[in-house]
Amino acid sequence: MTVNLIKLCVGIDDVDHLVRAHRARLEAAQAKGEPEILQHVTRNTPRRSQEVLDGGSLYWVIRRVVMVRQRILGLESFKREDGRPACAIILDHQHIRTEPRKFRAFQGWRYYPVDDTPRDLAESLHGGAELPPAMAAELRDLGLI
Repeated sequence: MTVNLIKLCVGIDDVDHLVRAHRARLEAAQAKGEPEILQHVTRNTPRRSQEVLDGGSLYWVIRRVVMVRQRILGLESFKREDGRPACAIILDHQHIRTEPRKFRAFQGWRYYPVDDTPRDLAESLHGGAELPPAMAAELRDLGLI
């Protein structure tokens, strides 16, 4: 059974900012001759790793709104330079926009069951792609879209 992860996207203003930041990481890796791998390093390795790797995604909360996800391609455990354990969440390069959904602040990552996740905008009946994410979220909360 698939399970997703959800994480705050600290220091990022919107989806386009996230895409630019990830693109810059990939370009820097390419310039150094390193593999072009997108990864997010976190302290804890998911105990439910098999479920996460069974088609799970990382949903990003940007400014308290879930707006985008990336498929999780792998989980790699390693030790940081100071000897502390860490986990690299290997991410697909594609950013898939989702219906905006408010989400309270939290620390670290959390499991995000498939049944609770917002739909991809392409699957949404009303799309919302032409509306600013904050406006679309507010209209959705009011039951207008």
